Amino acid sequence: MARVLTLSLNPALDLAIHLEALALGEVNRTESTRLDAAGKGVNVARVLVALDHEVTVSGFLGAANEAPFLSAFVELGVEDAFLRVPGETRINAKVSERGGRVTDINGPGMHVDAAAFQRLVDDLDARISDPAHRPDAVVIAGSLPPGISPDDLATLIRHLRGQRLPVWVDTSGPALEAAIAARPSAVKPNEQELAAWAGEVLDSDAARLRAARRLHAAGIEEALISAGGDGVLWVSRRGAWLATPPRVAVGSTVGAGDTLLAAMLHGALADLPAEPALGLATALAAESVRHVGVGDPQAADFEQLQQQTRVRRLDDAEETCL
Repeated sequence: MARVLTLSLNPALDLAIHLEALALGEVNRTESTRLDAAGKGVNVARVLVALDHEVTVSGFLGAANEAPFLSAFVELGVEDAFLRVPGETRINAKVSERGGRVTDINGPGMHVDAAAFQRLVDDLDARISDPAHRPDAVVIAGSLPPGISPDDLATLIRHLRGQRLPVWVDTSGPALEAAIAARPSAVKPNEQELAAWAGEVLDSDAARLRAARRLHAAGIEEALISAGGDGVLWVSRRGAWLATPPRVAVGSTVGAGDTLLAAMLHGALADLPAEPALGLATALAAESVRHVGVGDPQAADFEQLQQQTRVRRLDDAEETCL
């Protein structure tokens, strides 16, 4: 398959906590806990590996607590190109309750100075110029650590695009706004993030579609909008598409967006037709919410989930009725 490089500028160790219900200000007993090497870029890498792509992971890791990441990278079979910086990679707590509510408690991350950021750019340039290591696509996913500004992110995107690389981005807030202005190949905001960018409440399918079309018109080749159980909206040169996922029991929504992005990139790299590409990605994201972690394309019922996923193209007549 293809060679992909994922960039996690602010990775994390994810502490997943499951309990019946979170009682604030009281002692809580967990049903289970687990600590995983994570960050959105690492999660994307997990899915791409499962879909048979060759993956290199890069970004910044704290030298003081790299061991869980080293073990994870060996287990995954990815190339470790992370730059080590002084300090510890942050730990993010994700508290999941039986009712489906998830509370994220995220740390800011390590400070990354200008010299470290330049070393990363230099390393990327060396890889891109080497035919044996040049990626077919780059994914930049997650938040920005202290020391790296949204303008820095935009500069990095323009730099990579200037070297004729597809760049897919998944971030939020000011970083997302700066990324969109830099015109990456694809972005994947959720409906709240899209609403913040569009400056309007997106309380209907029609409103989301208008905003997604604005995003595409702003120079984003693949505008991919995740709206949870309401489905996935995709606007690209191949038109506007809407996918409705199958109904599943929600265990954890953490990793669903990363799964969706990775699977859509897989569809682009494999040159899949629009309908099966979006159907696979939506079904795999639905598979992921049934459990902690990213979607598993080897799940015993994954083919059934794909069959239960509804994908349709929105023509002009349908759009006016949304």
